[in-house]
Amino acid sequence: MGINNFIIREIQPKDNAQIESVIRACFHEFKIPLVGTAYADEETPKMFESFQNKNDVYFVIEADGEVLGGGGVKPLKDFDAEGVCEIQKMYFSPKIRGNGFGKLMFKKCLEAAKDLGYKKCYLESAPQLKAAIHIYESFGFKHLDSSLGNTGHFSCGVWMIKDI
Repeated sequence: MGINNFIIREIQPKDNAQIESVIRACFHEFKIPLVGTAYADEETPKMFESFQNKNDVYFVIEADGEVLGGGGVKPLKDFDAEGVCEIQKMYFSPKIRGNGFGKLMFKKCLEAAKDLGYKKCYLESAPQLKAAIHIYESFGFKHLDSSLGNTGHFSCGVWMIKDI
């Protein structure tokens, strides 16, 4: 697949099944727990519907009509401080990993967070996702000792935050 043969766009209803498949496959591939993670989220099968508020957005990477990854921004659930968003559900098919798409998508999400008026960006990850954590660190995200808000992702052991 040509690296130039892709688009990053906002999610559409027709993308739900494909992005759900990409997300779920990563959990099996990296042996990440299925409970207490995005795998078990009610949102995962209905990503389009889950990102339709004025203060959130979800992007997908599409190549030749196939959705190969995605990532989004939402307010951090049950967190009192204003202006804090969470980068959520950023997963990619092995078909496109290692080609800079993670960085591209991450940059797109950070820009969207800023455009939506957020001041801080939070994320959670699993220690198995070493390449992703490296990207977050390279963008200046700092590790936290514990989680913020109430994402329900008690099986994620990596928590990071950054001022934007």
